[in-house]
Amino acid sequence: MSLFDGKQRVVNLMDITQWRLTPYQILVLGFAGLILFGAFLLMLPLSTQSGDGTPFVDALFTSTSAVCVTGLVVVDTGTFYSSFGHIVIIVLIQAGGLGIMAMSTLFALLIGKKIRLKERLLMQEAMNQLTISGVVRLTIYIIRVTLLIEFVGGTILAMRWYPEMGAKGIYYGYWHAVSAFCNAGFDLFGPITGKFSSITSYVDDITVNLTIAGLLILGGIGFAVMYDIWTSRSFRKLAMHSKIVLVTTGILILAGAILIYMFEHANPDTLGPLTSQGKILGSFFQSVTPRTAGYNTIDIGKMYNGSLLLLVILMFIGASPASTGGGIKTSTFAVLVLAIWALIRGRSDAECFGRRIPKEIIYKAFSVMFIAFILVVAVTMALTITEHAEFMQVLFEVTSAFGTVGLTTGITPSLSTAGKGWLILTMFAGRVGPITLAFAIAMRARKAQIQYPEGKIIIG
Repeated sequence: MSLFDGKQRVVNLMDITQWRLTPYQILVLGFAGLILFGAFLLMLPLSTQSGDGTPFVDALFTSTSAVCVTGLVVVDTGTFYSSFGHIVIIVLIQAGGLGIMAMSTLFALLIGKKIRLKERLLMQEAMNQLTISGVVRLTIYIIRVTLLIEFVGGTILAMRWYPEMGAKGIYYGYWHAVSAFCNAGFDLFGPITGKFSSITSYVDDITVNLTIAGLLILGGIGFAVMYDIWTSRSFRKLAMHSKIVLVTTGILILAGAILIYMFEHANPDTLGPLTSQGKILGSFFQSVTPRTAGYNTIDIGKMYNGSLLLLVILMFIGASPASTGGGIKTSTFAVLVLAIWALIRGRSDAECFGRRIPKEIIYKAFSVMFIAFILVVAVTMALTITEHAEFMQVLFEVTSAFGTVGLTTGITPSLSTAGKGWLILTMFAGRVGPITLAFAIAMRARKAQIQYPEGKIIIG
């Protein structure tokens, strides 16, 4: 359709009503497009061992879990998918872990394309950066560091598994290094140790535990923090954000390991039968993995309810901003704790490392936490209606999906179609929500033209 002005010039209506997408909307559509493309590839007969292809819902669930670096699976990855399917999944994991804009930037640089202002704004949104300055340099750093860390981690795992599996051990080493650093939690051990077994057969293996845990932690602290550490080389010189992330991460891992050891050391189905070394490694690994990783070395479904509740809390907090993980993020959790502590002490400002935290940051932290809480509660209520499972199992599954963790008590394969749909939406929201939500609030923040008088409300 067209309109004619007084000079008979044609004016295309598409030029008048063209869509103007915001950066965070483009990121959401980018992730959605990648998920649908991945689902299409996984539906091909070539992707499965049987040659029958994957049903659409299962393919969409697996693709969403891979792109959102979650790790929840409705079919065993190692036994159901073919080598082609494994390659598709690991590529989706790498793309989802690095992020849409990082991958786009990589391709642009490879073909010599100039990065324009629009792309820089998208990169700023995707990496949770406060300014546009240095985003291209940071993106290049992210790509290089990712490939280096995955290569080193993959080499260590390949050397460990080669004597055990031969040439397959080399393939397994690098495949699982990518999955671990991207905090995805997918594994191929189904044909070796049994379906949905993850790495439970290596519960007391120091090399496997420390290597994978190291990859998980590095992938979860955030690329900006790693870059800050590399350039500062001193904790005192680090930015306030980096200090908060490192301290919070360390406290959560240490506290989680101690509590899991206390709860599970006598459990005959988890840590009970293990040696002292196995109990320590098992407690440590299970404290690291809820930070959006998805691997497990003990049977999660046989842990006590107290331990499961602890894991739910750790999964809800998740990893750090600009990382490969999900959750409300460690910095959000730290800001909430500092704000509550300031209130208890009667202070007007929340402070940390000699700096005051702006009120706007505290408001955003509470907004992110509250909306995430509402999402988890709503989906949990929906699944209690559609699924035949215990409440703790459902809550654990939903929180795992939102935090893009991938841990499960074992109910994922038996989910109904409606249940799979709810978790697909939850995984997607968990991956893109914390990014888009925080920056949508920041970008729309405007000074009110009219300031109303204060009203008194009784709290508590």
